[in-house]
Amino acid sequence: MDTEAILERRRLRRRASFWRVSAIIILLAAIAGAALTVWDIEALDGEGVVAEIKIDGFITTRPNAVELINEAAEADSAKAILLHINSGGGAASGGEALYRSIRAASEEKPVVAIIDGLGASAAYMAAIGADRIVARETAITGSIGVIFQYAHFEELLRKVGAEYEEIKSAPLKGEPSIFEDLSPAAEAMIKSVVDDTFDWFVDLVAERRDMARFQAQRLSDGSIYTGRQALERKLIDEVGGAEEARAWLAADRGVSEDLPTREWEKDDAFTSVFSTDALGVLARLLGLNPDAAPILPQRLVVDGLLSVWQAPEIGGR
Repeated sequence: MDTEAILERRRLRRRASFWRVSAIIILLAAIAGAALTVWDIEALDGEGVVAEIKIDGFITTRPNAVELINEAAEADSAKAILLHINSGGGAASGGEALYRSIRAASEEKPVVAIIDGLGASAAYMAAIGADRIVARETAITGSIGVIFQYAHFEELLRKVGAEYEEIKSAPLKGEPSIFEDLSPAAEAMIKSVVDDTFDWFVDLVAERRDMARFQAQRLSDGSIYTGRQALERKLIDEVGGAEEARAWLAADRGVSEDLPTREWEKDDAFTSVFSTDALGVLARLLGLNPDAAPILPQRLVVDGLLSVWQAPEIGGR
C-alpha cells in the first residue's frame, strides 16, 4: 500500500471518530437538558403550582391545548388552571373539543380563562367552559356565530374552455362543489347545518353565562365587544388579567396566591428528550439560533364549519 493510500485511510478514520464523538456529545447534551428540565419541574412543584396553558392562534380541529388541559386536570401538582387566550377562533369542532376538555377539567380543579387580547368565536366558545372569565378592558371578544365558506369557479372554467363532469349517487353528494353553482337544495342543506350548530352555540352561551336564551341570541349576531362591553353584557365576569384571576382563585377557591405559576408542558418522558426546549439547548450548543425558524412546524387543517373572527389587515392587499 502506497503512502498516499495510508494517509487517506488515516484521514477517514479521524473523520469517522469525530462524528462518533459528536453524536455521543449531542445525545448526552439532549439527555442532560431533559433531565435538568424534569429536575426543575419537580423542584418547582413543591406544594403545588398553578398551571398556565395557552390557547392562541388559529384553533384547529384537534387543538394541542386539549391534551395539556387533560394532563393538568389529572396532575396532583396542578392546583388550578389559568387559560391564556389570544385567538380569533377557528374550527367549530376545535372550539367544542376545547370546551369539553375545560368543562371536564373544572370538575377536578378550578379553571379561569384570561382573554389577553383576542378571544372571539371558537375561542370564546372555549372560554365559557371555564369557571370564570377575565378579559382585558381593551380585549376583543364575542363574534358568536358559525360560518361555512366555499368558492366556485364555473365562470372561470367556461372562460378558459374547460368542462367538468361528474357522476354521483345522489344530487346532494359532494355539495358544495367548486366546479358548479350551488343548487337551492344544497344551499338549504348547508344552511340547516349552520343553523343547527349556531343554535347549539347559543344554548351553550345561555347556559354557561346564566342568561335567558333570547338574551344570548340577541348577543349572537356576530358582533364583537371590548372587555368593558362584554362585562356589561355579562359575557365575562371581570376585567383584568392574571393578577385578578389569581385573586379570585384565592378568595373563592382557596388557591394560595403564594403558589408559583408554571407554563404547563406535555409530560412525556420519551419525547421530552427531543422536546422543543431540549432541541433549543442543542441548537445553542451548536451555535445556531433556535428562534430563527420553528423547529416543529404546525399544519393547519380544517374541514367543516368555522367559528372565527379575523380583523382585516391594515394596508394589506
